[in-house]
Amino acid sequence: MPQPEPSRDEAAVRTFIENFSAQLAEFGIPRMAARVMIAEMAAEGNGVTAADLAQQLGASPAAISVALKYLTDLGLIVREPIPNSRRDRYRAVDHGWYTATLLQSGGLGRMGDTVAAGVDAVGGRDTDAGRRLAEMRDFYRFLIEELDGIMARWTQSRRDDPA
Repeated sequence: MPQPEPSRDEAAVRTFIENFSAQLAEFGIPRMAARVMIAEMAAEGNGVTAADLAQQLGASPAAISVALKYLTDLGLIVREPIPNSRRDRYRAVDHGWYTATLLQSGGLGRMGDTVAAGVDAVGGRDTDAGRRLAEMRDFYRFLIEELDGIMARWTQSRRDDPA
């Protein structure tokens, strides 16, 4: 028996895009970039044009352009030419959020290294400032170790159940 076509509720999709992008903005992702990223992830097919995104999100072409550059630089979205056209389409990269999380791990490592230099700069961990900075350094190092383990378990879970 054939499966019925899933119904897509465009109003609910718009609400989801706005709600989730607002949450991502609370974590420091630029709001328009978050809106574009979630709109891309929620899009069916092989991507959308910048003009389509501007219309869907009610945003200026310039704002969309800046967000797309930000997201392509992070590797979350790819730009592909449309055959026989001067336009490009953009699509979310499969597993892009996973890759971005791994890249974040590298940033945490650099922050930990920088804070470690700060511990030395303030006279070591025997000073008040040194104790505070050492705790920050240790926390970043802890996060990296935990994140590496989490990502390994995630990868294994995808192999076990690719959904």
